[in-house]
Amino acid sequence: MGAFSASDVVELRRRRGVFEAMRDEIMNRRRLLVGLGGIAVVGAGWTLGGQSLFYRALTPELAGETIAADVAHDLVQAGNLILIDIRRPDEWAATGSPVGAVQVDMRSADFADQMRRIREAAPGTPLAVICMRGVRSARVTNDLIAAGFTDIRDVSEGMLGSAAGPGWIGRGLPVFGRG
Repeated sequence: MGAFSASDVVELRRRRGVFEAMRDEIMNRRRLLVGLGGIAVVGAGWTLGGQSLFYRALTPELAGETIAADVAHDLVQAGNLILIDIRRPDEWAATGSPVGAVQVDMRSADFADQMRRIREAAPGTPLAVICMRGVRSARVTNDLIAAGFTDIRDVSEGMLGSAAGPGWIGRGLPVFGRG
């Protein structure tokens, strides 16, 4: 057995690249299957502490709190919470926004600046974010916490409801601006 030739080394490197690509594809498929399993868990309605297991999996390091839509409504009406509807304008038009909410499209280029201005205008008042079904609001809550925001909550049932609850509209809570 002698040393490897230059062509042998090239072939081994090529095969290693193919192997690594195959391994990455397998891992991506496993991640997808785990995600689909999480979706099946949501579909089955499995919860832990009133929160769907899939929702918990999406936000494992959630440092903020979740809040029910009816509780958010009561706090907004009492002036003890600023509610931010982070959906798109077409969604606001389709369902309306919660009465008392501030509309801030999470896709806008100055979203973070708008959120900072809201926080600076009322530094001692907790913030809560709401979206259609609680997925985007969970992500935005985590992003805001990572950006240094504190005292922020996620209305995890959203406007239309989720495994976390019936939602703002499902609870019959008031809306404004419905198209």
